Amino acid sequence: MGKLATTPFAYVDPSVTRNPWNPEHTPGGSSSGSAAAVAARMLPLALGSQTGGSVLRPAAYCGVVGLKPTHGRISAAGVLELAGSLDHVGVFARAVEDCALALAVLAGGDPSPGDYLGAVREPAAPRLGVLASFLARATPEMGKHLEAVTRHLASAGAILVDVTLPDTFASIYDVGTTVLRAEAAAAHAPLFPAHAAEYPPRIKELIELGHAISAPAYLAAQAARRRVREAVGAIAGRYDAFLLPTIGAPAPHGLGSTGDPSFCSPWSTLGMPAITLPTGVEGGLPLALQLVAAPWSEARLLASAAWCERVIGFAAGPPV
Repeated sequence: MGKLATTPFAYVDPSVTRNPWNPEHTPGGSSSGSAAAVAARMLPLALGSQTGGSVLRPAAYCGVVGLKPTHGRISAAGVLELAGSLDHVGVFARAVEDCALALAVLAGGDPSPGDYLGAVREPAAPRLGVLASFLARATPEMGKHLEAVTRHLASAGAILVDVTLPDTFASIYDVGTTVLRAEAAAAHAPLFPAHAAEYPPRIKELIELGHAISAPAYLAAQAARRRVREAVGAIAGRYDAFLLPTIGAPAPHGLGSTGDPSFCSPWSTLGMPAITLPTGVEGGLPLALQLVAAPWSEARLLASAAWCERVIGFAAGPPV
Protein backbone atom coordinates (compact mmCIF):
# COMPACT_ATOMS: atom_id res chain seq x y z
CA MET A 1 0.00 0.00 0.00
CA GLY A 2 1.54 3.28 -1.04
CA LYS A 3 -0.92 5.55 0.77
CA LEU A 4 -3.80 4.99 3.18
CA ALA A 5 -6.59 7.46 3.97
CA THR A 6 -5.67 9.46 7.05
CA THR A 7 -6.94 12.72 8.55
CA PRO A 8 -6.02 16.01 6.84
CA PHE A 9 -2.64 17.31 8.06
CA ALA A 10 -2.61 14.62 10.80
CA TYR A 11 -5.12 16.44 12.99
CA VAL A 12 -8.68 15.63 14.15
CA ASP A 13 -10.83 16.40 11.10
CA PRO A 14 -12.04 12.86 10.25
CA SER A 15 -11.02 11.00 7.11
CA VAL A 16 -13.21 8.77 4.95
CA THR A 17 -11.87 5.63 6.67
CA ARG A 18 -14.31 3.48 8.65
CA ASN A 19 -13.77 1.02 11.48
CA PRO A 20 -13.62 -2.60 10.19
CA TRP A 21 -15.27 -3.88 13.37
CA ASN A 22 -18.33 -1.70 12.69
CA PRO A 23 -18.36 0.82 9.82
CA GLU A 24 -20.73 3.09 11.75
CA HIS A 25 -17.99 3.75 14.35
CA THR A 26 -14.86 5.85 14.05
CA PRO A 27 -11.52 4.12 13.43
CA GLY A 28 -9.80 6.93 15.32
CA GLY A 29 -7.18 9.23 13.90
CA SER A 30 -5.03 10.67 12.62
CA SER A 31 -3.56 7.39 11.34
CA SER A 32 -7.03 5.99 10.65
CA GLY A 33 -6.28 4.16 7.40
CA SER A 34 -3.14 2.58 8.85
CA ALA A 35 -5.01 1.04 11.79
CA ALA A 36 -8.06 -0.02 9.77
CA ALA A 37 -6.00 -1.66 7.02
CA VAL A 38 -4.01 -3.77 9.50
CA ALA A 39 -7.18 -4.71 11.39
CA ALA A 40 -8.95 -5.68 8.17
CA ARG A 41 -6.05 -7.96 7.16
CA MET A 42 -5.28 -5.86 4.09
CA LEU A 43 -1.62 -5.79 5.14
CA PRO A 44 0.45 -6.97 8.12
CA LEU A 45 2.25 -3.72 8.95
CA ALA A 46 1.68 0.01 8.51
CA LEU A 47 3.28 3.27 9.60
CA GLY A 48 1.55 6.25 11.13
CA SER A 49 2.31 9.42 13.01
CA GLN A 50 1.35 10.55 16.50
CA THR A 51 1.36 14.12 17.76
CA GLY A 52 -1.31 13.56 20.40
CA GLY A 53 -2.89 10.12 20.22
CA SER A 54 -2.78 9.37 16.51
CA VAL A 55 -1.13 5.92 16.61
CA LEU A 56 -2.28 4.46 19.91
CA ARG A 57 -5.92 5.57 19.71
CA PRO A 58 -6.73 4.22 16.22
CA ALA A 59 -4.82 1.03 16.99
CA ALA A 60 -6.96 0.61 20.11
CA TYR A 61 -10.25 1.37 18.35
CA CYS A 62 -9.39 -1.09 15.56
CA GLY A 63 -8.09 -3.89 17.78
CA VAL A 64 -4.43 -4.00 16.70
CA VAL A 65 -1.05 -3.37 18.31
CA GLY A 66 0.29 0.18 18.00
CA LEU A 67 3.79 1.28 19.00
CA LYS A 68 4.91 4.88 19.51
CA PRO A 69 8.60 4.92 20.41
CA THR A 70 10.49 7.68 22.19
CA HIS A 71 10.39 10.99 20.35
CA GLY A 72 13.21 10.91 17.81
CA ARG A 73 13.79 7.14 17.96
CA ILE A 74 12.38 6.87 14.41
CA SER A 75 13.32 9.76 12.15
CA ALA A 76 10.43 11.98 11.03
CA ALA A 77 12.32 13.12 7.93
CA GLY A 78 9.88 13.32 5.05
CA VAL A 79 6.81 13.54 7.30
CA LEU A 80 4.63 16.62 6.78
CA GLU A 81 5.11 18.41 10.10
CA LEU A 82 2.26 19.20 12.46
CA ALA A 83 4.30 20.05 15.56
CA GLY A 84 7.94 19.11 15.28
CA SER A 85 8.73 18.61 18.96
CA LEU A 86 5.64 16.41 19.38
CA ASP A 87 5.52 14.45 16.11
CA HIS A 88 6.39 10.75 16.40
CA VAL A 89 6.54 8.04 13.74
CA GLY A 90 4.87 4.84 14.92
CA VAL A 91 4.01 1.32 13.81
CA PHE A 92 0.80 -0.73 13.50
CA ALA A 93 0.82 -4.53 13.46
CA ARG A 94 -1.16 -7.49 14.74
CA ALA A 95 1.55 -8.72 17.13
CA VAL A 96 4.19 -7.18 19.37
CA GLU A 97 6.92 -9.15 17.62
CA ASP A 98 6.03 -7.50 14.30
CA CYS A 99 6.39 -4.09 15.94
CA ALA A 100 9.80 -5.16 17.24
CA LEU A 101 10.81 -6.26 13.74
CA ALA A 102 9.77 -2.92 12.29
CA LEU A 103 11.50 -0.92 15.01
CA ALA A 104 14.72 -2.90 14.51
CA VAL A 105 14.74 -1.68 10.91
CA LEU A 106 13.59 1.91 11.48
CA ALA A 107 15.20 2.87 14.79
CA GLY A 108 18.05 5.27 15.13
CA GLY A 109 19.06 8.01 17.52
CA ASP A 110 21.18 8.21 20.62
CA PRO A 111 21.30 6.16 22.83
CA SER A 112 21.83 3.36 20.34
CA PRO A 113 18.85 1.12 19.56
CA GLY A 114 18.45 -2.00 21.68
CA ASP A 115 17.97 -5.65 20.81
CA TYR A 116 14.26 -5.43 20.17
CA LEU A 117 13.86 -8.91 18.73
CA GLY A 118 15.81 -10.49 21.56
CA ALA A 119 13.62 -8.62 24.04
CA VAL A 120 10.38 -10.22 22.82
CA ARG A 121 11.56 -13.81 22.41
CA GLU A 122 11.64 -14.95 26.04
CA PRO A 123 10.29 -12.08 28.14
CA ALA A 124 10.11 -12.33 31.90
CA ALA A 125 7.12 -11.31 33.98
CA PRO A 126 7.30 -7.52 34.22
CA ARG A 127 7.04 -5.07 37.09
CA LEU A 128 4.19 -2.72 36.14
CA GLY A 129 3.09 0.55 37.70
CA VAL A 130 -0.70 0.81 37.42
CA LEU A 131 -1.99 4.35 36.75
CA ALA A 132 -5.52 3.98 38.07
CA SER A 133 -6.00 7.77 38.12
CA PHE A 134 -6.76 7.66 34.39
CA LEU A 135 -9.96 5.75 35.14
CA ALA A 136 -11.56 9.08 36.08
CA ARG A 137 -11.66 9.72 32.32
CA ALA A 138 -13.04 6.26 31.48
CA THR A 139 -16.36 4.46 31.70
CA PRO A 140 -17.09 2.16 34.65
CA GLU A 141 -16.93 -0.75 32.22
CA MET A 142 -13.37 0.18 31.28
CA GLY A 143 -12.49 0.33 34.96
CA LYS A 144 -13.82 -3.19 35.45
CA HIS A 145 -11.90 -4.35 32.40
CA LEU A 146 -8.62 -2.91 33.71
CA GLU A 147 -9.22 -4.57 37.06
CA ALA A 148 -9.92 -7.94 35.43
CA VAL A 149 -6.80 -7.74 33.23
CA THR A 150 -4.55 -6.72 36.12
CA ARG A 151 -5.81 -9.67 38.19
CA HIS A 152 -5.05 -11.99 35.29
CA LEU A 153 -1.56 -10.56 34.82
CA ALA A 154 -0.83 -10.79 38.53
CA SER A 155 -1.96 -14.41 38.69
CA ALA A 156 0.48 -15.17 35.85
CA GLY A 157 3.41 -13.63 37.74
CA ALA A 158 3.50 -9.91 36.96
CA ILE A 159 4.29 -7.55 39.83
CA LEU A 160 1.68 -4.79 39.91
CA VAL A 161 2.10 -1.63 41.96
CA ASP A 162 -0.35 1.29 42.17
CA VAL A 163 1.46 4.46 41.14
CA THR A 164 0.53 8.09 41.78
CA LEU A 165 2.10 10.63 39.45
CA PRO A 166 3.25 14.05 40.74
CA ASP A 167 0.70 16.87 40.94
CA THR A 168 2.52 18.68 38.13
CA PHE A 169 1.46 15.91 35.71
CA ALA A 170 -2.02 17.47 35.48
CA SER A 171 -0.49 20.49 33.71
CA ILE A 172 0.71 18.38 30.79
CA TYR A 173 -2.56 18.73 28.88
CA ASP A 174 -2.45 22.54 28.79
CA VAL A 175 1.29 22.49 28.15
CA GLY A 176 0.87 20.12 25.22
CA THR A 177 -1.95 22.20 23.75
CA THR A 178 0.16 25.36 23.85
CA VAL A 179 3.10 23.68 22.16
CA LEU A 180 0.88 22.04 19.54
CA ARG A 181 -0.89 25.25 18.59
CA ALA A 182 2.28 27.32 18.35
CA GLU A 183 4.24 24.75 16.38
CA ALA A 184 1.33 23.99 14.02
CA ALA A 185 1.01 27.68 13.22
CA ALA A 186 4.74 27.85 12.49
CA ALA A 187 4.73 24.66 10.39
CA HIS A 188 1.86 25.89 8.23
CA ALA A 189 3.11 29.46 7.87
CA PRO A 190 4.30 28.95 4.25
CA LEU A 191 0.95 27.47 3.14
CA PHE A 192 -1.83 28.77 5.36
CA PRO A 193 -2.09 32.46 4.38
CA ALA A 194 -2.85 31.69 0.74
CA HIS A 195 -4.99 28.59 1.36
CA ALA A 196 -6.80 29.16 4.67
CA ALA A 197 -10.23 28.79 3.07
CA GLU A 198 -9.32 25.30 1.82
CA TYR A 199 -8.30 23.96 5.25
CA PRO A 200 -10.72 21.68 7.14
CA PRO A 201 -12.31 23.50 10.09
CA ARG A 202 -10.49 21.97 13.06
CA ILE A 203 -6.95 22.23 11.73
CA LYS A 204 -7.79 25.75 10.59
CA GLU A 205 -8.89 26.69 14.11
CA LEU A 206 -5.75 25.10 15.59
CA ILE A 207 -3.48 27.21 13.38
CA GLU A 208 -5.41 30.41 14.06
CA LEU A 209 -5.20 29.83 17.82
CA GLY A 210 -1.48 29.20 17.43
CA HIS A 211 -0.97 32.64 15.91
CA ALA A 212 -2.17 34.15 19.20
CA ILE A 213 0.46 32.39 21.37
CA SER A 214 3.36 34.62 22.39
CA ALA A 215 7.00 33.57 22.41
CA PRO A 216 7.20 33.80 26.24
CA ALA A 217 4.12 31.58 26.58
CA TYR A 218 5.56 28.99 24.21
CA LEU A 219 8.94 28.95 25.97
CA ALA A 220 7.27 28.68 29.39
CA ALA A 221 5.28 25.69 28.15
CA GLN A 222 8.43 24.00 26.89
CA ALA A 223 10.17 24.60 30.23
CA ALA A 224 7.21 23.14 32.13
CA ARG A 225 7.19 20.19 29.77
CA ARG A 226 10.85 19.42 30.52
CA ARG A 227 10.22 19.54 34.27
CA VAL A 228 7.30 17.13 34.10
CA ARG A 229 9.22 14.80 31.79
CA GLU A 230 12.11 14.66 34.25
CA ALA A 231 9.81 13.94 37.21
CA VAL A 232 7.63 11.35 35.46
CA GLY A 233 10.60 9.73 33.73
CA ALA A 234 12.29 9.18 37.09
CA ILE A 235 9.21 7.35 38.38
CA ALA A 236 8.85 5.33 35.17
CA GLY A 237 12.44 4.16 35.53
CA ARG A 238 11.46 2.17 38.63
CA TYR A 239 9.18 -0.07 36.56
CA ASP A 240 9.34 -1.97 33.30
CA ALA A 241 6.29 0.03 32.25
CA PHE A 242 3.22 1.90 33.42
CA LEU A 243 -0.13 0.21 32.74
CA LEU A 244 -3.29 2.21 31.96
CA PRO A 245 -6.19 2.30 29.48
CA THR A 246 -5.47 3.43 25.94
CA ILE A 247 -9.07 4.55 25.46
CA GLY A 248 -11.85 5.41 27.88
CA ALA A 249 -14.46 3.38 25.99
CA PRO A 250 -14.81 1.54 22.69
CA ALA A 251 -14.77 3.52 19.44
CA PRO A 252 -17.60 6.10 19.48
CA HIS A 253 -20.56 5.75 17.15
CA GLY A 254 -20.52 8.12 14.20
CA LEU A 255 -17.83 9.43 11.90
CA GLY A 256 -17.77 13.07 12.98
CA SER A 257 -15.04 12.58 15.59
CA THR A 258 -11.79 10.66 15.88
CA GLY A 259 -12.33 10.04 19.60
CA ASP A 260 -10.74 11.05 22.89
CA PRO A 261 -6.90 11.29 22.77
CA SER A 262 -6.45 12.22 26.44
CA PHE A 263 -5.18 8.77 27.50
CA CYS A 264 -2.38 8.97 24.92
CA SER A 265 -1.48 12.64 24.49
CA PRO A 266 0.53 13.01 27.75
CA TRP A 267 3.05 10.45 26.52
CA SER A 268 3.41 12.31 23.22
CA THR A 269 4.03 15.59 25.05
CA LEU A 270 6.56 13.85 27.29
CA GLY A 271 8.12 11.95 24.38
CA MET A 272 7.91 8.64 26.27
CA PRO A 273 7.55 5.31 24.42
CA ALA A 274 4.15 3.61 24.57
CA ILE A 275 2.46 0.56 23.09
CA THR A 276 -1.21 -0.41 23.01
CA LEU A 277 -2.50 -3.99 23.12
CA PRO A 278 -6.00 -5.25 22.29
CA THR A 279 -7.29 -6.82 25.48
CA GLY A 280 -11.00 -7.52 25.05
CA VAL A 281 -14.25 -6.79 23.26
CA GLU A 282 -17.29 -4.83 24.44
CA GLY A 283 -20.43 -4.51 22.32
CA GLY A 284 -18.63 -5.91 19.30
CA LEU A 285 -15.81 -3.35 19.51
CA PRO A 286 -12.25 -3.73 20.85
CA LEU A 287 -10.95 -2.63 24.24
CA ALA A 288 -7.27 -1.87 24.81
CA LEU A 289 -4.69 -1.14 27.46
CA GLN A 290 -1.36 0.58 27.00
CA LEU A 291 2.10 0.26 28.46
CA VAL A 292 4.34 3.33 28.81
CA ALA A 293 8.06 3.23 29.64
CA ALA A 294 10.83 5.62 30.53
CA PRO A 295 12.41 7.46 27.59
CA TRP A 296 14.67 5.32 25.38
CA SER A 297 13.46 2.10 27.06
CA GLU A 298 11.83 0.51 24.02
CA ALA A 299 13.44 -2.90 24.63
CA ARG A 300 11.97 -3.11 28.14
CA LEU A 301 8.64 -1.86 26.86
CA LEU A 302 8.49 -4.44 24.07
CA ALA A 303 9.48 -7.25 26.44
CA SER A 304 6.71 -6.26 28.85
CA ALA A 305 4.20 -6.00 26.01
CA ALA A 306 5.18 -9.39 24.58
CA TRP A 307 4.75 -11.05 27.97
CA CYS A 308 1.36 -9.38 28.53
CA GLU A 309 0.24 -10.26 25.01
CA ARG A 310 0.95 -13.95 25.62
CA VAL A 311 -0.84 -13.98 28.97
CA ILE A 312 -3.91 -12.08 27.71
CA GLY A 313 -4.14 -14.19 24.55
CA PHE A 314 -6.39 -11.84 22.58
CA ALA A 315 -7.35 -13.52 19.31
CA ALA A 316 -10.57 -11.81 18.18
CA GLY A 317 -10.86 -9.96 14.89
CA PRO A 318 -13.38 -7.86 12.98
CA PRO A 319 -16.26 -9.67 11.28
CA VAL A 320 -15.44 -11.07 7.86
